Parts: sequence; C-alpha cells; structure tokens
Amino acid sequence: MAEETELPNSIVLVRSWRTAFLTLRDETQTQSQIHSTNTLISVLPVIDELVFAHFNLFVAAAPLLPPHEVTSDLMYLLNVAASSNCTNEGMGRALHLICHLIYNIALRVPLALSSSAWSEMLGSFSKIAKYFIENAVRVGSVSDNSIGLKATKDCLETIRHLISMDPRRSSTSENIQLVEFLLRIVVCCHSELNGSYQSNGNMSCRGDSGKRIPQHASLWKVQTTAFCMVSESFARVGSSFPVGTWQSVVEVLRKVMDSLAAKMLIAEDGVLSRFYTSVLQCLHLVLVNRKGSLSDHLAAFVAALRVFLAYGLNTSSSLSCHGVKDPGPSSRRFTSKETLKKDVGAYRPPHLRRRTGSSLQQPLTKPSQISSDHDSLPLECSSSDSDYSDSDGGSKDFDNVRSCKARVAAINCIQDLCEADPKAFIAQWTMLLPTNDVLQPRKYEATLMTCLLFDPFLKTRLASASAIAAMLEEPSSVALQVAEYRDSTKCGSYMALSSSLGQILMQLHAGVLYLIQHERHTGLLTSLFKILMLLISSTPYTRMPGELLPRVLSSLRLRIDEGFSFKNDQTSLLAISISCLTGAVSTSPSSSHVNEMFEAEISAGLYLDKGGSGVLITLLRHAEQVANPPICLEALQALKALCHNYPNLVAACWKQISATVYQILRPDTFRLVYSKGAFGHESLSSMDKVVSSAVKVLDECLRAVSGFKGTEDLFGERLAETPFVSDFVRDKKISSAPSYDLKNVGPFRDNLSGNSEWSEAIEKHISVSICHVSGMVRAASITCFAGITCAVLFSLRKQQQQFILSSCIKAANDSVPSVRAAACRAIGVIACFPEIFKSAEILHEFINAVEVNTHDQPVLVRVTASWALANICDSFRHSVSEISLDSEANFRLVTLLECSLKLTTDGDKIKSNAVRALGNLSRVIPFANPLEQGKCPVICPGISKMENFSWKCTVTHRDTALSSDPLGCVHLLEKIVQAFLSCITTGNVKVQWNVCHALSNLFLNESLRMQRTDWASSIYSILLLLLRDSSNYKIRIQAAAALAVPSTVLDYGSSFSDVVLSIQHILENLTTDQHSTPSFKYRIALEKQLTASMLHVLGLCSSNSHEPLKEFLLKKALFIECWFKDSCSSLETRIQQDDEVDFCRNQKRELVLQAIKSLIEVYESKNQSSLAQKLQKLIAACG
Repeated sequence: MAEETELPNSIVLVRSWRTAFLTLRDETQTQSQIHSTNTLISVLPVIDELVFAHFNLFVAAAPLLPPHEVTSDLMYLLNVAASSNCTNEGMGRALHLICHLIYNIALRVPLALSSSAWSEMLGSFSKIAKYFIENAVRVGSVSDNSIGLKATKDCLETIRHLISMDPRRSSTSENIQLVEFLLRIVVCCHSELNGSYQSNGNMSCRGDSGKRIPQHASLWKVQTTAFCMVSESFARVGSSFPVGTWQSVVEVLRKVMDSLAAKMLIAEDGVLSRFYTSVLQCLHLVLVNRKGSLSDHLAAFVAALRVFLAYGLNTSSSLSCHGVKDPGPSSRRFTSKETLKKDVGAYRPPHLRRRTGSSLQQPLTKPSQISSDHDSLPLECSSSDSDYSDSDGGSKDFDNVRSCKARVAAINCIQDLCEADPKAFIAQWTMLLPTNDVLQPRKYEATLMTCLLFDPFLKTRLASASAIAAMLEEPSSVALQVAEYRDSTKCGSYMALSSSLGQILMQLHAGVLYLIQHERHTGLLTSLFKILMLLISSTPYTRMPGELLPRVLSSLRLRIDEGFSFKNDQTSLLAISISCLTGAVSTSPSSSHVNEMFEAEISAGLYLDKGGSGVLITLLRHAEQVANPPICLEALQALKALCHNYPNLVAACWKQISATVYQILRPDTFRLVYSKGAFGHESLSSMDKVVSSAVKVLDECLRAVSGFKGTEDLFGERLAETPFVSDFVRDKKISSAPSYDLKNVGPFRDNLSGNSEWSEAIEKHISVSICHVSGMVRAASITCFAGITCAVLFSLRKQQQQFILSSCIKAANDSVPSVRAAACRAIGVIACFPEIFKSAEILHEFINAVEVNTHDQPVLVRVTASWALANICDSFRHSVSEISLDSEANFRLVTLLECSLKLTTDGDKIKSNAVRALGNLSRVIPFANPLEQGKCPVICPGISKMENFSWKCTVTHRDTALSSDPLGCVHLLEKIVQAFLSCITTGNVKVQWNVCHALSNLFLNESLRMQRTDWASSIYSILLLLLRDSSNYKIRIQAAAALAVPSTVLDYGSSFSDVVLSIQHILENLTTDQHSTPSFKYRIALEKQLTASMLHVLGLCSSNSHEPLKEFLLKKALFIECWFKDSCSSLETRIQQDDEVDFCRNQKRELVLQAIKSLIEVYESKNQSSLAQKLQKLIAACG
C-alpha cells in the first residue's frame, strides 16, 4: 500500500519538473526573438511561477530524474541566467535563487558534466559572481545576508562539491579552468575592497553587538573560500600545472600580499585571520610546486610575510596576563610557575573546555619559560590537529589559534622562498633575522628568532626552527663565508652586507645557545641542535670574535653535563649534543682561543674521577660509556676530531686517551672472542663500531704525536714548481694528516717524537685490535700504520718494525676487502721510505702484495693497490742512483711495468695511478737506441760517473708468461707511449693531469732520443691541444710545464716552432680567455708557468732557427719587448729577503737573460739592430 501511495507523488514531481523546463524552453525561444538581450526578464514570471514557487518540490524531484536530464536542464537554466544583463533587484533575486537551486540539487544528484559543460558552468558562475560583487559594493550592501554574496558562495560551494564527488574533475585541464575561474573572483573582490579602502581608509566597523568586525566581511569570506579552493587544486595536480597558470597565481598572490604589506591591512579578528591563513597556505602550495623564477617577487613576498611574524601578539588583549588590564613589560614576557600549574591539567574534551572561564593560553612568554614534555601549555603540547580546532576553549583561544595558524603559514612560505633560491635569499636575511638584541622581544619588528624565542605556540617555534635551519643549509652556508663581525658602533649609518651577516651570526649564536640551555621540549631541542650544527659549519670563525667558538664549546659542555630529564630521549639528545661538539672542534682553521681553552683544561688536570670539568673531561667520560654505544661512538668521534685539529694537545693528554682506548679494547669489555690471527666472519655490530672508532682515535693520536703530514711531503721534486710558479703553488691540504694551522703552539718536538707513544700503542693496543674478529676493527688497526713516519718507524725496536711490516703484508691477503685496502694503503706509505729499498726481501713482498691486489675484484682494493704501486714506482725512481739494475732489479722493474700497463685499461681512478706509476718508471728505464741491437749502453740518470752497463729486456725463469713475446726496449717504449696517448684521450681530468706529469718524466729520460721517434710530434700536439683548449687550469699548467722540459731544440724535433708559436699565442690572449670554471683561481699560476715555458723555449732559439720561426719572432717583436719588460719588473728587489728568495730571484734572472740573449742573436741575424739594442737595454736593467 505504501508503494502505491508513493508512486503518484513521484510521478507528479517528475511531471512538474519536465513540464516546467519544457515550458521554459518554449517561452525562452519565443522571447528571444522579441528581446535579443535580457531574456531572463521576459521569462522571469514563468520561472517564478513554475520553479521558484515550488523550490523545495523541485529539489525533491531532482533525485527521481536521470542525472543527465537534470544536468541538461540546470545548465540550460544557468545559461539563460548568465546570458542576460542584470538591471534590477528582481533579476538579482532570480540569479540568487537559480544559483541556490543548482547548489541544493548538486548536493543530491551526481551531475553528469562533460568538459564543455564544466567550462560553461565556470564561465556562467564567474559572470554571475562578478555582477554580484560589484553591485554589492556599489550599493553598500555587503553583508552575509545580501543575496548577491549568498549567490557567490553558492557558486563556489557548488564547484567545490562537484570536485569532491567526481574524481574525473581532477584532470589537469579542468583544474586549470577552475583556477582561472577562482582567480577572476579573487581579482574582482580584491579590486572592490581596494577601492572601498581608498574611499574611507578604514578596514573595520562596530557591529550591533559592539564588537569591531571587518568592513565587507562577506567579501573577505568569499576570497577565503576561493583561495582555499586554489590550494586544493594545487594539492591535487600542482605539479602538472603549466608555467602560465602558475605565473598567473603568483601574480595575483603578489597583488594581494603587496596590498597587505603596503597598507598594513593586518587586522586581528576571526574573519581576516581565516583569510590571511588561506592566502598564506595557498602561497605555500604554489611555492612548493614552483614552475619558474621568483626573483622578481622575492623581496615583495618577504616584506609582506615579515608582517605576519608577530600577527596576533601585538594587541592589548593578546598581551594581557590573565585579566590584568595593564601589565608591565615583565608580566607580558613572564608566566609564573603557579599559573602554569593552575592551568595545566589532565586532558579534557572540547565540549567540556567551554565550561571553564579561565584562559588556557598565555600569548607571550619569556625565553626562559620553555615548554617541556610534562610542563607545557595545553595548546602547545598537543600533537593532534585539535591545536587548530575552533571548538577548543573560549573566543580568546579561538583568536590565538587562528593567529598561530597564520604565523605558521607565513613562516612556511619564508622557508619555501629560501629553498627556491638560497643564494638570492641571502639578501633578505637582514629583514628576517636580528642584528642586535636577540633576547629582547620585538613587538613591531619581529624576526624568525623572535618567533623561536617568544612565540607562545610550540608549532610556531618549531616552524621557525625549520625555516632558520633551511636558511643555513647549502649553498647559503657558502655565501656566509664573507661574513665579518664588526662592532655596530663602528659601522656608521651604512652597514655592508658582510658586516650585517656577521652581526646576524653573532645574534643567532646568542639566541640558539640561550635556548639550548633552557629549553625542555624534546622536539624543539632537536631542532635547536640541528640549527647549531649548521651554524657551526657555516660561520667563518676566523672573521668573528675569538671568544665565540670557545663560548659554543662551553655552552654545549654545560648542557651535556646538566643532562636531559626524559629517559626516552636522553640518548638521542645527548648524541646530537656531542655531535655538535664534534662540529665545533672540527672547524677549520683551528682556533687559537679554543687551543688556549684546552691548554687551560689540561693544566688544571684531566681528573675524570675527581669532579673535574671541561670539554676534554666530558668527552673522555662519555667515551668510556661502552654500555651505551651511540654515546660512546659520538664521544670517540669528537675526540678524533679534536686530535686532528689540535695535534699539539695530544702529547699532553696521551695518557688519558690511551687508557680510554685500552678500556674499550680489553676483551672482557664486550666479552668478545679474540683469536690471534682469526680473520673470520665480520660482525658489524654496534660494539664493533665502538672498537673501530676507538682504534681510529688512537690512529689520529699517533699521527699527531709523530708529526705525520701525508705521503705527498716525501717526494722531493715538483716539476710545476719552476722559479716563476713556486710563489703561486697552492699548498695541498692532506685530509689524512693532522691539521697544523696553529703556528708556534706547544713545545718543540724533534723528528723522533712519537717513539714512546708508538711503542706503547703497538704493545698495548694494536697487537690486540689487529687480531679482532671484525674486519672493520682489523682495517682500522692496519690503517694506523699508514700514518707512521720514516723517522718513527726506524727508531722503533727491530721486533716492532718487523711486526708492522709483517702485519701489512699478512693483511694484504685478508679475506675482507676493507682490510686488504687498508694494507695496500699502509704499504703505499711505507714504500716511500728510502730505507725500505735496502731490503730486497721486504721490497719483493711489498711488490708482490700490491700486484696481487691490483687484480682484486672490489674497486676499492684496486684503487688503493694502484696508488701503492705508483708510490713504489716513485720511490724506485728516487732510489735508482743507490741500487744497480742487476737481474733481480730488472725483474722487479719488468713486473712493475707490466702491472702498470695492464692497469691503464681499468677505470679512471685506477688509470690515473697507473699513469703516475708509468711516468715514474719511464724516467729511469734505459731505453735502447733503435739503430742498435742487443745491448744499449746508457748513462743512468742522475749519475755523472757511473760505468756503462748492459741491460737486456730478457725474461728470467720466474717470468715464463712473457717468454713467448719478450719486451724489447723499442717495443716497450712504444707500449708506454701508446698507453699515455690512450689515457689522455679517454681519461678524466685527473688522468689527463697525470699523463702530462708522466710525459714530463719521460722527457727527462736521458737515454731517450726524441728526434728519432715517430710519435714525438703526436705527443707535442696533444700537449699543445690541452694547453689551449682544456677548461681545467691545473691541466693547462702541467701541460705547459711538460712542454718546457726538453733541454735542446733537437728534443722538440719538428714541433719546436709550433711550441713557440702556440705558447706565445696563448700567453698573449690569456687575459681574454673566456674559461670560467672552478679552477679559475689557478689563472695566475697558469700565467706564471706560461712565462717560464716561454722563457725556456725562447732561450733555445738562435740564429740557426728555422726562418719561419725567426719571421714570427720579428712580427711579435713589440709584444715580446713589452712582455720582457714585465718579466724584468718582477725581478725587482723586495724589502724583506732571505737566502731562499735570493736564490729564486737569481734563477728567474738567469732565465730572462738567457731568453733575451737568444732573441738578440735572432734579431741580429735578421739585421734588426734597433730591436737588438732595445733588448740590450733590458739586459742592463736586469743586471
């Protein structure tokens, strides 16, 4: 029976709907022939009678009809409405009812909108909204009850609902249309509001209840909804928006933000708070989905965002303290413990919070009143979204939460701008960070540090911490190296950016260190330590007050000694705080003030068990906490960094460090199974990492006490250091060697320093750790031997020397790749000691161990083995004058050559070492004359009175692999040259540099006759090509140096003229060189090397030179004369001189004079006496 009664009602509703729209279509078609415009006016009576009079029935009928029919009828009605010109109030009412009808039906019926229908709906709604907004402002009827703004809201909410109900609306094209529609509404509202503000200059008025409300509140609400919808579109498909759409949104946001910043339209009430938050959140999403440059908008956005940093905190109501009408300055910044205890209680649901009359939120706090996990303001410590719920607390709390959301959104936008263009953002630092009085609240000039220190909401402070951390990350940290602290009283009215950055860094240190001392909230403390880590790594402490870095260390030490109250977070916070200590002692160059602080601690005594205090004591104490591996690891890393940067302190605290390391290495500490020589399965546990770190601390200490400076200082000659270049050669910092930046610090120690420490370490520590079951620990133990010096090694007892050498050789056969790599590293260092070549047995073992590892599968092992091979070859070159090339030496030489040649086909890292090895060997190999056979009598390089000896490229019985194809001298030379040519064309920058260096060594081989080779011209052509075209200045320097090695014109062969012409051309055009690379800092060194090379080749010119070359020298006579004058001016006597300077100056003079004399001979042979006389005057000037 129920179904029978319902059936007629549904049929009636459907029939009424269809009758109404059929009638409407007929009437519209008829009236359109009479009225070309305003069709809606003519059909308005019909719509009133058939639709509006039965509004609710039509809404009820819509779900009974097919969705496509409902959609078609509504779109027809909407098109009729949008195509008419609204001229009276009745039409406005009709438009409102049409929009309201569509909204109500859309909530009940899934409208089937095609892409074209979607576009039509957006266009119609846009036109209707524009009319209503303009009309409402014109007649002064801008209120929530005005039909125009109700219709506009219905339009927006209809679109919003359709998007949420239809996933197909998430396509990029339809979202683009939606954003364009929303931007038109925003622009319209913004224009009307701007005009209204300019007419009366007031943003707010007093409502019926007496409360001040913003004028045109409804327009603000419309904009709020529009911006929220734009945000939703960017959240859906922001990454797919085209550049044009993104740029349009940015420009609209720029206009809105500019008006807020310029006119200070920052009112603190609920409506505008929501508006500001929607704008800022929209800007955040737009910046996250960045599609183009923001350089034109950066300064404007920052200026506007800065206004929001103190939003909601500057009104008298916000500053009141629990009902006190006129609180003093201190009461605005402080909250008593009693008040906190009174307000903080158990959790209460939102519906119960309204029953309390007291305010739950204090708006502004003293920096020392820091939130903690168990003693914090309720709205701060909540981790859920209810922090931002409008249902929490009273109306005052509503305003506080809304303003907090705006501040957080503004800070997020600042961080987005920083991450978008960190380098450009540096210029905005002075707007966002304080240059003085960081611990004083700034109510009207708020900065990010103001938010971090004083904001009453934890989320705002966390957002500030995140933004500051982003500002300190790279590449901003690189730009901060120009910062320089200068007293503000000495800067005058203008302060350079470098000085401003220096002031900012000082204030950041002060504020962050203060918060670290007093903050109790775990999350914020973690963020603060992150900021401090970045701050330490970014600050150029050499340009800051000397006491700043010691203050950082002292503050961290105090916080570490105080401890952290919550056990769950104690380990993580302690670990990160010690990590900050590591960063502070790792700053380069070392600080003399920090060194003095450490010396004072050592002088007072490092008493770990007697209540001593100091950074060193703190680190040593925590390094002994082996039961807590993370803390122990961090403390050991800090000790390692301290020993590396302040090596002069190690001898004084060796006893304590040695005891600490031994305590960790003792077998019963971890109850580990030690088995001497048991190189078994690796155990990568945290305990193994602790033991490994302890051994690394020991390694650093041993390097410090023995004065280790790296292997590079063991090689005597530097081909690039010619008299003109030596003043401009940059010192290479060896990362494996301790830092000796501090001069004249600590007691003087002789070359045998470190003997006692090394003896103790071998007997007490290394002998235990080298047998550890973990490969990680064994590798660290073997690495210790890579830091020994020649003086220390051969000052040890024979047993200890044998232990070191045998341990390295044995470890080269270890089952763990990292141990084998460490062994090769140690062998590569020890092989550089001249005494090693006195023992044929040890040398053979070293060569064999390295050669085997060059074929290892892991790249790490091959790279280290090839490096050791190159070092052995270099030592072989230096020691060739002390050993005779007997059959055993010949065999070693052949083994090294064969291994090096094979490695030239490996990867670039290995190839560069192989080329270096070949270069060292090619300097001393006595190559045979290709016209002779059998024996090749030569004079060994470096020996003036050595007897001629015979060296045959034959194979011993131990090298049967080469017996089928013996390496003859000529073939050997061809293979070496072919390897060089292959590497220089296929290798990377480092390989090319090493090839140039190797060719220099090859040219120095006295047994080589370059003029008799077919490949000489190819070698010189490649060197000239690198000199001219390489973008790397270090390669160009080495190529120029190699071209200056041959000592006679015959050695250049047919390429001599080309070498002279090319060097002169490059030298003449060096100032116009367009190369812009990171190696540009070597340009002066390149210029000096070119000068030296040019002087060398000009000194070889004579009257017998080829005629084209002499003609060229005549053509360039003017340039050469001016260039000689500059060279002579560089020889002027300096005020401060010593023997080394005088010797270098004399070398330069000899080069210049020889070149001038050669040019005089050339000019005289061409009858150019005037040119020769000018050069004669230069000789007199140089004399």
